[in-house]
Amino acid sequence: MTDTTEHGMHPTTAERIATLSSWHDDWSGLRVAVLGLGVTGFSVADTLVELGSRVRVIYGAPDPDRERLLDVIGSERHCAATHPEQLGDLAAFGPDLVIVSPGYRPDHPLTTWAEGQGIPVWGDIELGWRLRDKTDRIADWICITGTNGKTTTTQLTAHMLAEGGLRVTPAGNIGSPILDALRDPQGYDAIVVELSSFQLERIGSGGEVSAISPYASACLNFADDHLDWHGSAEAYWAAKARVYEHTQVACVYNRADAATERMVEQADVIEGARAVGFGLDTPPPSGFGIVEGILVDRGYHAERHSEAFELVTLEELSERGLDAPHMVQNILAASALARARGVGPADVARAILGFRPDAHRAQRLGEHGGVSYIDDSKATNAHAADASLRALRDVVWIVGGLLKGVDIGELVATHAGRLRGAVVIGVEQEPVLAALERHGGGIPVVAIAPGEKSADDAERVMREAVAAAAGMASAGDTVLLAPAAASMDQFVDYPDRGRRFQAAVDALE
Repeated sequence: MTDTTEHGMHPTTAERIATLSSWHDDWSGLRVAVLGLGVTGFSVADTLVELGSRVRVIYGAPDPDRERLLDVIGSERHCAATHPEQLGDLAAFGPDLVIVSPGYRPDHPLTTWAEGQGIPVWGDIELGWRLRDKTDRIADWICITGTNGKTTTTQLTAHMLAEGGLRVTPAGNIGSPILDALRDPQGYDAIVVELSSFQLERIGSGGEVSAISPYASACLNFADDHLDWHGSAEAYWAAKARVYEHTQVACVYNRADAATERMVEQADVIEGARAVGFGLDTPPPSGFGIVEGILVDRGYHAERHSEAFELVTLEELSERGLDAPHMVQNILAASALARARGVGPADVARAILGFRPDAHRAQRLGEHGGVSYIDDSKATNAHAADASLRALRDVVWIVGGLLKGVDIGELVATHAGRLRGAVVIGVEQEPVLAALERHGGGIPVVAIAPGEKSADDAERVMREAVAAAAGMASAGDTVLLAPAAASMDQFVDYPDRGRRFQAAVDALE
C-alpha cells in the first residue's frame, strides 16, 4: 500500500472524491471496494469498471454466475466466509472509496473500519445520484418509501406515468438497481425509485453532493420494523424521513399517519414544494381522498377549494379486486405522485383500471369447500399483516417467521375478534404463541415444527400449515397467509413462501 494520511486517504484523492458529481467527471483509477455481490453489488461493480475505476468486490458466499461476469468485465473479487477474512482483504486493497450493498448494517465491521480510516462509504443510491447525467435525457426521480406498500405503489406510479406518455421505469429496492436504469442509452423522463430504510440510511453520507433531490416523494406509512437493524424506532423513523429531504415539487404523505406528516413538517425541502396528503376520508383542498364512493384529486384542480377531479369509483376497484383499504391508499398515493409530474386525471384513471398487483400481495387463490384462501406472503411485518387482517372477517391466520425484534402482541389483540384459529410457523414460535395465548381469546392454535432450512422441510411446513388451517376453517371463513414476519428462517424469500402456500392450497382435495 502507498503512504496515506493518518485517516488512510491521500488528501488529493479525498478532495477529488468529494467533488465527483457527474458521469462525465474523471472516475478513472479510483480504488473502489464494493461490499456484497447481490444484484446491487454487481450493478455497482459493472458501472465503476465502465468508468475506469479499479474495482474489488468483497462478499461472503459464492455466486458462480456473477463471479464469471466479474471476471469478464475486469473486476477483482474476493469471497470469504468470515468478517475478519473480508476485513483483511479490504485493508490490503487499500480502497479510496467503499460502496456498500443495502443489507449491510451501519455497525458492520467492514464499514465501521472504513469510516474509522476516513474512507467515504456510500450506498448505490448516492452513487446513482452523482451519475444520473450519463445521457442528455436526465430523469426526474420520484422516490417512495414506507413500512408497507412500497413496491405496489412504485409499480402503480410508473404505470400511471407511462399512461401519461412518459418514458419511465421503476428501480431501486423493487429489484432493478438504480444504476442499471441510469445506464440505459435512451434515458428516461422519470425513474420511480423504491427506497428501503437501509438505502435511505446512507443517503447524504457523502456530503451535499450525494444528497438526492427528488422531484416528488412519499412515505406511505410508518410502523416499527427492522428495529434489529436500525437499533431503535427513532433511528428507523429518521431513516424513512430522509425521503423528503430536498424534494422539489410535492411531498406526499398519509393523512391517517401522523408520523409521515411530521416527517414532511420537519423536512428541508426546495422552496415551493407542496405537502399533499392522501387518505380514505374526504380530502382537504390540497389532498386526495374519497367522496361518496369516488376517489378524487383536490390537490391539482385549479378550483380545488370548491371542485375535484374524479378518478375511479370504489365499485370499479371492487370489480378488479383492488378495493382493500391499504390498496386504495396505495392508489391514492400513486395518483398524487403521478399528478405532481403532470399526468392527466384521465390517464391516471386508465392506469388504475388496467393495473394488476404482483403475486403474493393479498392474492386471492379461490375457494375449497366454501373456504377462501389468500396469499399475502409479502406481509413480512406486523403493519402489513394488520392491513391484510382488517380487510377480512372470520380468519384462520397462518403467522410466524423472523420477527425482526417486533412484538406482535398488539396485532393479535387488535384482531382477536376476527380470528377463528391460528397456525404458527417459523423458528421464532415462542413469542407468537405467547401473544396468541395472552390476546387470542382462546382460539385454537396449532404450531408446526420448523425442522431444517431445506426445500423438503419448507414444503412440509407449508403443507402441514395449510392442512391444519383447513381443518379449523368453516364455510365462509378465510385462510390467510399474512405471517407478520420475514421468511428467511425457513424459505428462500417471501415469494418462495407464497409459492409453497399456493402449491399446498392447490393440493387440497
